[in-house]
Amino acid sequence: MASGAVDAAAEGVAALGISAGGGDEWAKPSPPLRRNLRLLSDDQVELAKMLLNQGQGHLFEHWPELGVDDDKKRSFFDQVCRLHSSYPGGLASYIQNAKKLLADSKAGQNPYDGFMPSVPSREVLTFGDDNFLSLEATGVKEARNAIFVLVAGGLGERLGYKGIKVALPRETTTGKCFLQHYIESILALQEASCKLEVECHTKIPFVIMTSDDTNALTIKLLESNPYFGMEPSQVKILKQEKVACLADNDARLALDPNDKYKIQTKPHGHGDVHSLLYSSGLLEQWKSTGRKWVLFFQDTNGLLFNAIPSALGVSATKGYNVNSLAVPRKAKEAIGGITKLTHVDGRTMVINVEYNQLDPLLRATGHPDGDANSETGYSPYPGNINQLILELGPYIEELKKTHGAISEFVNPKYTDSTKTAFKSSTRLECMMQDYPKTLPPTAKVGFTVMDTWLAYAPVKNNPEDAAKVPKGNPFHSATSGEMAIYRANSLILRKNIIIDGLSLDGALIVNSVDEAEVKVTGHVENKGWTIRHVDHKDTSEKEETRIRGFKFEKVEQLEVNYTEPGKHCLSS
Repeated sequence: MASGAVDAAAEGVAALGISAGGGDEWAKPSPPLRRNLRLLSDDQVELAKMLLNQGQGHLFEHWPELGVDDDKKRSFFDQVCRLHSSYPGGLASYIQNAKKLLADSKAGQNPYDGFMPSVPSREVLTFGDDNFLSLEATGVKEARNAIFVLVAGGLGERLGYKGIKVALPRETTTGKCFLQHYIESILALQEASCKLEVECHTKIPFVIMTSDDTNALTIKLLESNPYFGMEPSQVKILKQEKVACLADNDARLALDPNDKYKIQTKPHGHGDVHSLLYSSGLLEQWKSTGRKWVLFFQDTNGLLFNAIPSALGVSATKGYNVNSLAVPRKAKEAIGGITKLTHVDGRTMVINVEYNQLDPLLRATGHPDGDANSETGYSPYPGNINQLILELGPYIEELKKTHGAISEFVNPKYTDSTKTAFKSSTRLECMMQDYPKTLPPTAKVGFTVMDTWLAYAPVKNNPEDAAKVPKGNPFHSATSGEMAIYRANSLILRKNIIIDGLSLDGALIVNSVDEAEVKVTGHVENKGWTIRHVDHKDTSEKEETRIRGFKFEKVEQLEVNYTEPGKHCLSS
């Protein structure tokens, strides 16, 4: 057991009033454990005392006599140690928090009791206008002082893809995966930002939070593609641990159905990124080198880097400690809404309220229509896209108080209305975007709204689920995500690619540096690309192709490159 975990366990046991000595009388309530005490190290004894004090004696009921399955018993305590050391406050705190949250759930306690929702003030940006360009320029300058953090703990099973989501192609014209796109975008910002300062050699740090499911595959993807051009020293991998499952309302830990010497575990949620950053010591290192901002983002939004520079510019000019990115949101759309909550005692906070909680909250507080579209055609409560920009200094100070612990919730599936038993085990969960819940009233919390076409096209639904999305709401599938990228690119490129009287029968690719302006005219004819339909059930195709429903067959194309700044004309 690591010394930190030993100390934490000992402190936890002492706090619970259990003596570390005194023979084995403390184990009397659990005869099977008592018979095996000689097998345990002093550190493991401390953990065993903690478990008994927390009502977890059932974990040992099946233990046979000393000498039988001894290695498995030791492995059990190795797992307990990991669960204990990876949770802020230790396993005892996890169990105590679970008991409270499970009691609240059974009682139907509303987490928003006493709060009145309202529409918060916001910074609304319009792509391409003077304000947007000014903020974007500020953001590019600030980028060299930033750290990027990707939460990538999930597999693509919900999409119909067995691999890690960041390995999926962002789009199929180039075939670049999401992770490659993110790294190349960070490197482009790094280069553009350093051009604005003499003798700048800054390397922007990039952190990836993985899980047991994704860690090895993420490292393999990076190493097999030489980190997609980023220096390996820039990349830090932080792996989150799972948390113990809960078997009942008494927060008794659930044993793995397939292994009686193993506690069943499930993911805790992407909110773990805050405690991992705190415990890693990286934040203080970055602060000492002049870093100012930490930017968090999720794994399959192919448009997010369109929004990052201007949003970072908003943070810098407004002095926001927390800046959440948002997009216009249809009422009842399956995306959380940014909401200002004011408590009867005067407390206020600007946070994400999940879509399935926002509508009942509004109805319960004097809004009979609930979450309804306004005259704009959208809900007054913009959609949170889980892209956060935090000011590093205040972030560190807050984590010193909380150790990165984020407000948790529990969502048990009960067998019936009595709420006395679960259909299956549950666990505590936490979300990255709930960080502002613990902030003091003096914290400057804001958010920035941008057009959906520019900033948000997540890939999270498989074709069958996408087909069930209510009419008018986004599909959020691999197909819709790819089409959104093409649309955004075409709108953005109007700035430096001018099509004037072009007759195109086939495929044309024009590549230019940012400083080039290209006028495309004349006539281009070739065999082009064709789009072939792919049935999502056709197992002869790769998974990443099936979930899109189509693939390109690149027969012939004309490709032209402009590598020098200035005005150019393509007329063929």
